[in-house]
Amino acid sequence: MLDDKTPRYAFAFIAAGLVVLVDQASKAAALAGLSETERIPLLGDFLGLQLAFNPGAILSFGSEATWALTLVGVGAIAVLFVAAKRSRTIWWATGIGFILGGALGNVLDRLFSPPGFGRGHVTDFLAYGNWFIGNLADVALAIGAVILALDLWIRSRAASQEAVAASVPADDVQEGRS
Repeated sequence: MLDDKTPRYAFAFIAAGLVVLVDQASKAAALAGLSETERIPLLGDFLGLQLAFNPGAILSFGSEATWALTLVGVGAIAVLFVAAKRSRTIWWATGIGFILGGALGNVLDRLFSPPGFGRGHVTDFLAYGNWFIGNLADVALAIGAVILALDLWIRSRAASQEAVAASVPADDVQEGRS
């Protein structure tokens, strides 16, 4: 089980592995049960299920250069792997893990989905109104970013409080004048 002696990067790799498993399973279910032409509403028009295949990045950006997006994704995975190994807090490692898992989930599609190796289209199925269609890997990327932002904010506040405490003379603290 995980304890204080568990390396922080273990949290990153566990989170990444879980994200990849859930992402790939959800994409398989979407391929088996959803249509590209019909939308199943979940929250009215705001959120629904509809199958889509995205050759590009967010909002289909770069759809003419899927191979380049694959290379960028593989590079990002390498950088995230190093960042996970260097994580200093469990929360930082977990945030990196969510982002790593999301990146791996989408790169797996690019590598192994049609139309061909390295040029595959990402399987999407979460329809957000008429704005865009995404997947759980995308959700994991966002969750990871939020975790990292919160960890930075919490550590920044703690450092500020330590700086304030260090600037108060010891006599004032002992006499309750801080």
